[in-house]
This record gives sequence, structure tokens and C-alpha cells, in this order.
Amino acid sequence: MIEESKNSKGVIALAAGGTGGHLFPAQALGEELVRRGYVVHLMSDERVRDYGAKFPAADTHVISAATIIVRKPWTWPKSIFKIWSGYSKARKVFEQTKPLAVIGFGGYPSLPPMLAGNKLGIATLLHEQNAVMGRANKLLARWADKIASSFPKIVNLDAKLASKTVMTGNPVRDLVLKSAAAKFAGPSPKQDFRILVFGGSQGAQFFSQMMPKVFAEMPQAMLKRLSVVQQCRPEDIEAVKAEYEKLGLKFELQAFFADMPKRIANAHLVIGRSGASTIAELGVIGRPAILVPLPHAIDNDQLKNAESFCTAGGGWILEQKNISADSLAAFLTRLRYEPEDLNRAAFAALGQGQPKAAQNLADLVEQTIATHKKPILTKKEQ
Repeated sequence: MIEESKNSKGVIALAAGGTGGHLFPAQALGEELVRRGYVVHLMSDERVRDYGAKFPAADTHVISAATIIVRKPWTWPKSIFKIWSGYSKARKVFEQTKPLAVIGFGGYPSLPPMLAGNKLGIATLLHEQNAVMGRANKLLARWADKIASSFPKIVNLDAKLASKTVMTGNPVRDLVLKSAAAKFAGPSPKQDFRILVFGGSQGAQFFSQMMPKVFAEMPQAMLKRLSVVQQCRPEDIEAVKAEYEKLGLKFELQAFFADMPKRIANAHLVIGRSGASTIAELGVIGRPAILVPLPHAIDNDQLKNAESFCTAGGGWILEQKNISADSLAAFLTRLRYEPEDLNRAAFAALGQGQPKAAQNLADLVEQTIATHKKPILTKKEQ
């Protein structure tokens, strides 16, 4: 384990589920805390290996966790054992590193570290990325010292917890901030209409199936002035490539774009899901979007996220069940030849951005540490 630097202000632990939606805001806070002189430890699950390579952590701890499915009681013993194992490991890490605070970013892997932090008397904070509070955060909310929110209102937050809730915004990584407020102008008649399509780990398959049908409905004159960048699942790339080549499209397909913020900044229009990190990045960069909420998202959080963004004028919501290839093709064609609609949406999107969210959250963390009275307890002191 990497030792804390003598010149650091202390250790802060960040706990998050192992997906980009949870890890990206945690990474953004980590980057800001390191700038302020803290040592960051990350606690997540096995999936962190896919997303956590650039995480500014002195050490990363893989914590076992599980979802407790109420309708399947026969799975409870195994799930409880995994949570207990994760709790025990997190507790040992905290007893060694003596963190000043533990910040949870949702997902069930955040549950054991947050419970261990609370038991040991460490300052604990939650950050909720979505407009609807996730299940893990909802379980932990009553014990947290502070709750940080990304939206002005968390739909299902217990009214009793409103007094300790602070809106900070959803932190975005330094990589995103490099493209913040990038200059935008809708496509001129002689320019290509640049469309970026991505769906994340759960949503890319739908776009791989739908977008070739959409582009096939467009007039040839439109296709000649179209440039498509699209994220696809690895197993879908060859099929999508074949369809786009048949149409004569200019395109680029990849399973993962390491420079996604730069791709967003280069687009005239984004078509994608409405996860919290996507909404945050669209706002900070200032790009219009057609948002297709994941239809089976727990608690309909993606729909609520999209409503917040699009009600402010940053884009348009299309529910997956209502999308047809010909209607979406017609809508894209209209936007291409009426760029002022894109200009207005880009301006409105930028108004939703929170480029200082990481700073706001770091301020809240420091304030909570300063006012927290409980000392961390060792086994001998309990």
C-alpha cells in the first residue's frame, strides 16, 4: 500500500460503482482533491479496471459487493456475505489509512465503504449524479453527513434530508474541461453535418440497429454532406460498417473513444442516452443533443435527467418506443437545414453546464471535514 505523503493534507477515500457514470464524477473530484494537496484512495469493484486507468488514486481497492434483490430471497445469504466481506476489507483499509472523509458516488460497491466509514466515525458524504436518487445512495442517505446533488431537485429524496442536501453540480473530468464552452456554429450549406452517436455500455446496440435505417431514409444530397462518428459494441461494428459503406457515408466507428469530450466538442449534434455524466458533459461543452433515455433504467432516472436538460432548451427527448427511421431522418434533415435551431440549443445546453462542480464538491468535502467531530476509532478504542 502506498504511504501517505508527509506533505499531504491527509487521505480521502472515494467509493463508487465500477461504471463510467459513477467513476467519472469521482475521478473529477479526485483530480481536484489532489490539486488541493490530499491523497486519494479509490474503492470500487472489478469493473474499475475498464474505467479507472487514469484515476488519480494513490491506491485502488477492489471491494466485493452485491445487489440485494427483494424478490429473490434465496439470493440474500450470498449477497449479504459479499457485502460483509466488502465491509470488512474497507474497514481494514480505513484503520490503516485514517481517511478524513469517505465520499460515495452510488452503485452497490459504494455501500460497504460508506457503512464502514460511518461505523468508524469518519465524515461521510454522498454525491447523487441523477435527478432520481439511486438505490444504494437512498439506503445510505440517512447516515451521511452531507448529500451533494447534480440537479436542483432530487425527485425521490426524503424531505427530512433536505436540510443536509447541497447542489454542487455533477463534476466533470479535467479531460472534459479542456473542451469547456467550445465555440459552436450550426453547419453551413457547404459544411458536413457532423453527428456523434453513442450509447454507453447498455445502450449502444439500439443505435447500431436503428441509425443505419435512419440514414437510409435520407436523400442522397443530405448523405453527401453528412459525417458520422459512432460508438458501437465490438460485435456490431462490422455490420454497421457494411451498411454505412453501402450508403456512401463518411464515418468512423469505434467500441470506445478515449477522447470522447473532444468528439462531443467537434459535433454539431449528439445523439445518445441521457446518463448523468453525458448530461453533465453536454452542458459543460455546450452541445445540442437528441436524447433517447434508456427505457429500462431503474427508477426512470435517465428520463428525468433528459427532461431537466431538454426543458431548458438544450435538446430534444425521443423515447425509444416512439422512434421510427423515417421520422428521425426527417427531423435530422430539418435540423441540418435550419442551423439556428442547433445554435439556440447549444446556447441553452451551455447554460446547464456546471464547470465548477468539482470545486464546489471539494469545498463541501473540506467544510464537512472541518465541522465533523467524531474521531476515527480503532478496534481497541471501541
